[in-house]
Amino acid sequence: MNFLKNSHFVACDNSFKDSKTVIAGLPYDGTSSFRPGSRFAPESIRNYSYAIETFSHEQEKDLMEYKFGDLGNLELPLGSSEAVLTEVENLCSWILENNKKAVYLGGEHLLTYPIIKQYYKKYKDIKVIYFDAHADFREEFTGSRLSHACAAKLTTEVIGDDNLFMFGIRSFEKNEWLDMKKRNIYVDHKVEHFNEVVEKIKGYPVYMSLDMDVFDPACLPALGTPEAGGMFYRDFINLLPGLSKLNIVGVDVLEISPEYDSQGNSSIFAAKVVRELLLNTAEK
Repeated sequence: MNFLKNSHFVACDNSFKDSKTVIAGLPYDGTSSFRPGSRFAPESIRNYSYAIETFSHEQEKDLMEYKFGDLGNLELPLGSSEAVLTEVENLCSWILENNKKAVYLGGEHLLTYPIIKQYYKKYKDIKVIYFDAHADFREEFTGSRLSHACAAKLTTEVIGDDNLFMFGIRSFEKNEWLDMKKRNIYVDHKVEHFNEVVEKIKGYPVYMSLDMDVFDPACLPALGTPEAGGMFYRDFINLLPGLSKLNIVGVDVLEISPEYDSQGNSSIFAAKVVRELLLNTAEK
């Protein structure tokens, strides 16, 4: 595995050996169907992380108090989704073998699929909480099953329907809607019952996938597929006490397309979200 490392997320400069949690950039957007560019997000989020404080008054924690590292961006092949997914699986396997927690910065939502495949090998009882505006439950999209539009469905093929908990979904293709109803996939459109799910999955290993388009585009315009009616930052902050009760073993933050926000505000927003997630799952 090769990593391209131009910068690191603020205060995440410890070595891999010394780090409890590592950041890994996954700059891939090969199946993005509306506005590509999320491959540029990992570096943009890192660069703009220096616009925020390392201290979170919401959690009364500081990034400087913990052992975080940043691997840089995984060097990925061009032109082949299969080859990209293999490289991502190899990365996750290595991180898990070394007993590190990880925050993966994407990139598009297809990346969750190879990550989950490796995490399921280690955690057979894993639960996945999936924040997104879109159902991502198509059988195929533009002739391929390896698409960001199929990411949630591919995830259920690994972990089963009962272990996926979806929040913020507000956009469905008709067949997705019918399929998800038939399968009884857990979907909460307004994130109103998050704490009830927390009590249900507390004690299990949990992976969190956060597509940033779960937030309303009024908060951040640089999204690959903006969808009105989403969460706001305070809604996210209100989730943190529940998240802190869970055994979060990994997180991904995906689908920012920074070139659609020339002021960098979307990357600053994402950096602040990443800071809160790092601190929420931190180990001394």
